[in-house]
Amino acid sequence: MLEKDRGVTLQFIVLRIYKMNTHEFYIRKCIELGMLAKRFGDSPVGAILVKEGQIVAEAIEAGKSKKDITCHAEIEVIRRFREENELIDLTGYTMYTTHEPCIMCAYVIRQHKISTVVWSISTGNIGGYSSAYPILKDNTIAKWGGEPVIVKGVLEEECVQAFL
Repeated sequence: MLEKDRGVTLQFIVLRIYKMNTHEFYIRKCIELGMLAKRFGDSPVGAILVKEGQIVAEAIEAGKSKKDITCHAEIEVIRRFREENELIDLTGYTMYTTHEPCIMCAYVIRQHKISTVVWSISTGNIGGYSSAYPILKDNTIAKWGGEPVIVKGVLEEECVQAFL
């Protein structure tokens, strides 16, 4: 292979790796999971947990199918991760989800000290960030430490269209 060709190939590989580590990449994975939840008759929510660019757990909404209101995708992804890991402090982890975590999920996220939360669709009056009870922003509970970094609206239109 010519040196020039090798440079082009290497550049392509580096570009491809970079694209796999974007918010859009992970949100698209959440949309796929949300579609699966929808097929099972649950709300179309998918969530993943990422550490250093690696997906370490994924889950779908299962409240209706499991007949358990606590089986939101965001809580389920933490449960799945914790089944194989004893970690409680998830500082340095990022959660991606199709929908803004609700108030209940926001509490669980804060309790586990997840550093970054990324979502597509805001949920308004039940949201853990946008409601009258913005637990994701709360700084009054000392043991939670600082609030997580919030990135909202990632691929929002694509997510809305996927679940029509």
